[in-house]
Amino acid sequence: MAKVEIRSESCKSCQYCIKFCPRGVLAIGNEVNSKGYEYVAAVNMDACVGCCICARMCPDAAIEVYK
Repeated sequence: MAKVEIRSESCKSCQYCIKFCPRGVLAIGNEVNSKGYEYVAAVNMDACVGCCICARMCPDAAIEVYK
């Protein structure tokens, strides 16, 4: 199973990772970072296959995927 880590302070809530994830693993969380953005959270990790599309789409390199 893959693991997705999101660096909350780097996330600007652009939602590219959410839009491009083929498995619906990510969603906007309820917490806010120090810059005032509601950052992305992994909400459906059981569906993650480790394709890394979310990490490649992130313009701020806020996502790491571990297989």
